[in-house]
Amino acid sequence: MGRPRGHYVNLLQEFSVPLLSGVALALLTANLAPHLYEEVLEFQPIAGLSIFGHDLTFHFLVNDVFMVFFFAIAAKEITEASLPGGLLNPMSKAVSALFATVGGVVVPVMAFFVALALCFELGVYSPEIHDREVLANGWGIPTATDIALAWLVARAVFGKRHPAVVFLLLLAVADDAIGLVIIAVFYGDPTVPAEPLWLLLTLAAMGVAFLLKRANVRRWEAYVVLAGPLAWSGLVLAHLHPALALTFVVPFIPGPRRDTGLFEEHDEVDQMGDLLADAGHAHSPLHQFEHQTKAFVDFGLLFFAFANAGVELTDVGPLTWVVLGSLIVGKTVGVGLFGWIAGLTGFQLPEGMSHRDLAVAGFIAALGLTVALFVAAEAYLEPGLQGQAKMGALLSGGVGLLAVPIARLLGIRRERDDDEAA
Repeated sequence: MGRPRGHYVNLLQEFSVPLLSGVALALLTANLAPHLYEEVLEFQPIAGLSIFGHDLTFHFLVNDVFMVFFFAIAAKEITEASLPGGLLNPMSKAVSALFATVGGVVVPVMAFFVALALCFELGVYSPEIHDREVLANGWGIPTATDIALAWLVARAVFGKRHPAVVFLLLLAVADDAIGLVIIAVFYGDPTVPAEPLWLLLTLAAMGVAFLLKRANVRRWEAYVVLAGPLAWSGLVLAHLHPALALTFVVPFIPGPRRDTGLFEEHDEVDQMGDLLADAGHAHSPLHQFEHQTKAFVDFGLLFFAFANAGVELTDVGPLTWVVLGSLIVGKTVGVGLFGWIAGLTGFQLPEGMSHRDLAVAGFIAALGLTVALFVAAEAYLEPGLQGQAKMGALLSGGVGLLAVPIARLLGIRRERDDDEAA
């Protein structure tokens, strides 16, 4: 009997095929037909149509509209992990991973500034020619971790049931939570001053979502349709990035109740981001939100990758290596060091996870691809610098290829899963 069609769709999602295909297509188009690539980015499905002064180009629709749902999925993971029985609740269960997360943000930023200073010291950059302040604006890029790819590589390295996989998933979710704050606070449009008064609309959206929850509205669509546009409009008019709109709404979507039995102490994380066990009855609206939008987001990442990964190979430059080095060195050292410090203060790693596992998890966390590309696009307006930074983000995908052989050299073997052993 052949496999159901849904099985192959799930495989495409699980192995991030749309995202990787979008990267490949963008690189090919940008290098073989750069004018065509630019025309696609600036294409307007409805000519002359704009909203709040923004032309509805392909690039705008992908980065400022579609990415609303990408970050909403990340917000859903954070919200769910904070509920009773989740990985972040009670906080004591998550302290070592949260320590490691802080290290995985702080140390890459430090590494970025150190690498940039070395570039000026060694004459790679000249103060007379290069604006140090403009270059420094990319400090947020190496703080990113791609949740989906990190989870995929971790399972290949450790095996599906290894505690390091759950540890890394929690780290990536918390890392993206910090990333959302960094994008919102530091990466508004520098050419247009923020107008925070318009954030009252975003606050109103939260009020609408709160009232819907108090009214026990169980359809996630109501929260997205009624509160989402308000939050999005508030951010656009305040000149902040609107892709974060639903992160203000998702936390109000009803999650699993404490008495439903959906959260259990020993539930396994069987799929990336699936922090709930199937208890044999209807999932919460929060879980339904992810279930019904995840395919749209996963396959839509093809268009995101195409819109953001189209850099010419000649764009490789000093900033490429600053970004890549900051990601690899910063994440590996930061996660490993701060995880070790957590142990010294009494917050041990999960049972069955060694310090070698921790070091490899830190290396895997250097997979910044998706979010790093997004931040790079916001950090630099000058095409040359943006291209170099994006190349650094793209090359971080090589971490996925190196992680398995490095783990094997360190004596880490992939645990066989129950279904493989059968």
